[in-house]
Amino acid sequence: MVHTYEVFVDVKEFTDYKSNDARFGSTRYEIDAESRSIVDVVAFDKARSEYPKASEYDIRITRLLK
Repeated sequence: MVHTYEVFVDVKEFTDYKSNDARFGSTRYEIDAESRSIVDVVAFDKARSEYPKASEYDIRITRLLK
């Protein structure tokens, strides 16, 4: 059975590899999947494609919507 999950991904992106200056952001996704483990992989892939220079991704599955 496929459910819709709400997922937040916190992203940390450094401006330069020599610098400690970082940009922090958060993005929200609604992902349809059969299990939470699939949601985790899909959210990571989506965040990585939107923020390819990010160094850290914190994935939080917050709610089961449907």
